[in-house]
Amino acid sequence: MPATSSASATPPTPGVELSALLADRELGLRTLTGAGERAPAVAVHAVHASEMADPSPYLLGGELLLTAGAQLEADADAYVARLVAAGAAALGFGVAPVYEEVPPELAAACARHGLPLLEVPPRTPFTAVARTVWRLMAEARTRELRRVTEAQQSLAAAAARPDPVPALLRRLAATLGGHATLLPAGGQDPGRDAGQGTGQAATRHAGRDLPPEAAGALAALLTRVGAPGGPATATDAAAGWQLTAYPLGGEGQVLGVAVPDRTPGDHAITAIAAVLLTLLTTHRPAGTEAGALTRLLLGGSPAEALGPGPWHVVHARGTGDPQALAAALGTVLVDARREEVRLLAEREPGPLPGWRLGVSAPTGPGALAGAEAQARRALRRAEAARAPLARHTAGGLDALLDPAEALTHARELLAPLAPEQVRTLRAWLAHHGSWDRTAAALGVHRNTVRQRVARCTALLGRDLDDPDTRMELWFALRTLDRQDNSPVT
Repeated sequence: MPATSSASATPPTPGVELSALLADRELGLRTLTGAGERAPAVAVHAVHASEMADPSPYLLGGELLLTAGAQLEADADAYVARLVAAGAAALGFGVAPVYEEVPPELAAACARHGLPLLEVPPRTPFTAVARTVWRLMAEARTRELRRVTEAQQSLAAAAARPDPVPALLRRLAATLGGHATLLPAGGQDPGRDAGQGTGQAATRHAGRDLPPEAAGALAALLTRVGAPGGPATATDAAAGWQLTAYPLGGEGQVLGVAVPDRTPGDHAITAIAAVLLTLLTTHRPAGTEAGALTRLLLGGSPAEALGPGPWHVVHARGTGDPQALAAALGTVLVDARREEVRLLAEREPGPLPGWRLGVSAPTGPGALAGAEAQARRALRRAEAARAPLARHTAGGLDALLDPAEALTHARELLAPLAPEQVRTLRAWLAHHGSWDRTAAALGVHRNTVRQRVARCTALLGRDLDDPDTRMELWFALRTLDRQDNSPVT
């Protein structure tokens, strides 16, 4: 089933595949028999060295655990089973200090549980392995940032061509190494060759052909996002392809992309393409704003200069082009002379990449002053909640956020956490950050609480010592508790 987009459950920095470590000749690591064929494809997100008999309480998940076996239990199977349950990515065994070779029973246990096992030679310090992992992670992040920058330049160049929409779709598909589809407003994607010669209403395709199962799933995703009241973005997977759909400009047009392997920079690249396509395809009636300005200059009041509406006042803050934002909202009534961009739009705005929006209640042209204050307050709420959009609601503490928006935000905010991490975070916040009281409430060691909270910090990418962050997380947890009293999965 397709899922609305949410925060990624992977750490912010891409992991390092074991194959990259095995390829480093200076380390001299060796994959042992019984490590399994999946070993080279496993991603390592951290390195941890421990000689404890049971290091699992101190693992956050995704680690390459390094040990010389100083306190290796006689029951190697139980040892490996606990590492797998804690989410360890792989086990590296250093030979010579304690054992002349990797114990056969340990290799057999790793084979049974599917845990990759590496032999670390005596000449290779564990710190050298850790430094290599950090270096490879930094290099991967740099490559991804460079890729996004180059993609932005190539997409902008494609948008400046005489045939900008198909050129932009082709460039996006080539950059992602996948497929791109532009579904028109109210359209239904009838297939790869549909719409030839039918003008702007045609569904446009570019890039690699999709297998039938993936093509059908992408078409369903496009229709779902393009429907009135559909989600801001949605994702799915089919036939080995990762699928994502983005609405464009609020007029029912949808951009869909399919990639065989999603990378951290793909979302940023597609968001850039979505903004450019919105600029190129959004319909703006000719003369509407010019007529309003003429009526105003000839002695009319603002209420007389504008149509009956309803109108939405929008306050926005972001790093994008204010004119591009106005085009995405289908208006040229924009004031970008201050840090907060102010707009007046007839179409109800939706979330847009690169912007945080505060939207007033729909109003007539004679009540714009009150709507201006509503939009300003809504933007403050969006910034406090780190939400892409907030709408004006009635007064009262419970009405600061729409219940559906609050639930969506809570699920997206806590999506990176496993159920046990959610339970620990809830107890830790309820006990005002006390390690001892939280440990007593959960029935675990205080160091386990510290490790779990540290893992929550890494997955959420937030400073849990910040009172604003704690308040936001607490309200998110309470929102989920009120909804179904079940943890995020």
